[in-house]
Amino acid sequence: MLRYIFLILLAAHPFCTTNGNKNIFILAGQSNMSGRGGVVNNKWDEYIPPECQSNPSILRLTAELLWEEAKEPMHQDIDYYAVCGIGPGMSFANSVLKNDPKIGVIGLVPCAVGSTNISQWSKGSFNYNQMLNRTETALQGGGTVRALLWYQGESDTLEFEDAKLYNSRLLKFFTDMRNDLHAPFLPIIQVALATTLGHYKEIIREAQLGIHLRNVKTVDANGLKVGPDFVHLSTPAEVQLGQMLANAFLKFGSQKE
Repeated sequence: MLRYIFLILLAAHPFCTTNGNKNIFILAGQSNMSGRGGVVNNKWDEYIPPECQSNPSILRLTAELLWEEAKEPMHQDIDYYAVCGIGPGMSFANSVLKNDPKIGVIGLVPCAVGSTNISQWSKGSFNYNQMLNRTETALQGGGTVRALLWYQGESDTLEFEDAKLYNSRLLKFFTDMRNDLHAPFLPIIQVALATTLGHYKEIIREAQLGIHLRNVKTVDANGLKVGPDFVHLSTPAEVQLGQMLANAFLKFGSQKE
């Protein structure tokens, strides 16, 4: 009897009633993607802006690989070694729904981990494999990966060698991810750095802004308001960034490649 009730409730979940119209987005990178908005002295202020409120049509894949209604902090159980706050994910999803109400259910797959450099996302690494596994699990219920949202690079500003190799490593990461997902033209929206940890920010930004791959768009976060640590974006900036990412995604059109 309990199993029967469970199946009824499961079937009523919005992610199970869209007849394949499931839109999956991968959120990956480091701390400004996982979100530190509202975090001061390792404590989140728990303020959730209207643009980041939960919506039954926006789900997230938990660390246990289960779907649940998405809520902030989006990466609370993924980037678990740090205190997470507001990131761009919820603002992105709400903005997409607002501008395209017929898009259907949005499934967010948080994968970002703070303080990681690009080499820690190379094919075969723990972060890469975890992202791939989580994405493949998200696809098991049907649907389409609509885009990879990528915000990373601050850690690669610390060493000149890492900054110099960033362009080639990033290109390989994008290519490997597309190949392993069997989606050669998967839309990718990356964020050009707004902040830095080292002296080589401009080399990283030049690499990010200079990438020319089909279906890769770059959103420039430069100028967005930074929090008191001068590294992480503030809550209003994360909201704005999510909206910028949504606008970039919507420009890809309605095709699902």
